[in-house]
Amino acid sequence: MSTRNHHPRRSHGWALAAAACITLGLGAAACGKKDEEKKPAKAAAKAPAKPKTEAAPAISGIQVLDAAKKFFSPLPERADSATNPITPEKVALGRALYYDARLSKNQDIACNNCHKLDGFGVDNEKTSPGHKGQRGDRNSPTVLNAATHFVQFWDGRAADVEEQALGPILNPVEMAMPSEDAVLKVLKSIPGYADMFAAAFPGEGDPITYKNVGLAIGAFERGLITPSPFDDFLKGNVTALPPDALRGLQLFIDAGCTNCHTGPNLGGTMYQKLGSVKEYKTEDEGRFKITNNEADKHSFKVPGLRNVTRTSPYLHDGSAATLDDVLNIMAEYQTAKGKLDDDERRYLHAFLETLNGTVDEEYVRKPELPESGPKTPAPDPS
Repeated sequence: MSTRNHHPRRSHGWALAAAACITLGLGAAACGKKDEEKKPAKAAAKAPAKPKTEAAPAISGIQVLDAAKKFFSPLPERADSATNPITPEKVALGRALYYDARLSKNQDIACNNCHKLDGFGVDNEKTSPGHKGQRGDRNSPTVLNAATHFVQFWDGRAADVEEQALGPILNPVEMAMPSEDAVLKVLKSIPGYADMFAAAFPGEGDPITYKNVGLAIGAFERGLITPSPFDDFLKGNVTALPPDALRGLQLFIDAGCTNCHTGPNLGGTMYQKLGSVKEYKTEDEGRFKITNNEADKHSFKVPGLRNVTRTSPYLHDGSAATLDDVLNIMAEYQTAKGKLDDDERRYLHAFLETLNGTVDEEYVRKPELPESGPKTPAPDPS
């Protein structure tokens, strides 16, 4: 999801043309009045002074902070879950499963293919390639900070990251495993996973279950939190954001972006219709596919904005290629403001840059995966 803002310089070509016209006019007058006494030539008209660039409006970090605290809060250190207690052993297992392509039919696609942990949790594709190169109809959102969202997927069909993690494995367009049993057959054929599941789920007679796959991956993903300068600002450091970022944050609030983008992730707290103030044409019916409720047509989960300048392309279908594209769309179709000028886009860019953070490299480093056993099924490209 670089910020390229070009401010065209005023052309002074018209001044040269004006001078040429004056010269030609004087020449014509001289030819028509040869017998008249020549008058002293007038001094050439001076080009008008270049208008001064208006200074950016003054901004108070303290006042902006007071306003921001009404809508946002710092990210938690970890997105804990009461139903999935996190342990080091469960996280280690989840990390391995996240990177293990043997959870896919042809053993060539892992969670990390579409949600790259060295690429801000995305693959920067409009839609992600799956089994046999198939592509779905929706953009793969970032996995970073996703555990702070109130639901998962664009249409909210999964309640949490534990449930979400299991969906792509069985999706015929994505990882394409034919059944839960097929997944468990692979995992139980890999000797090293026996000890890892036992350590992650102590006391269970048969810990290698499909549900536990989701619990382990979910436990790992709950640690994919990316604090940034914006969190320092929310905690009271008013110098954490530069002046243009403060202006962007104030604009973000004043324009009503906070009607949807709130909370620690600046989104992920509600559904919203795409085209709430002006009709936006999209064939995707959004949450309607899940609820069959007319009111949910073209409604999607509001995406979080953490790391948004690094997670292009944007929107549910990846149709907004650049950050400027999606800012313009949001201004026109989601707010009463209607459009943004160059300075406003620059301020918003500066603010959104302060939402960029990273996860500890050791936490996301690909582990050495347990070796396949003699009974591990071969890849199936069919």
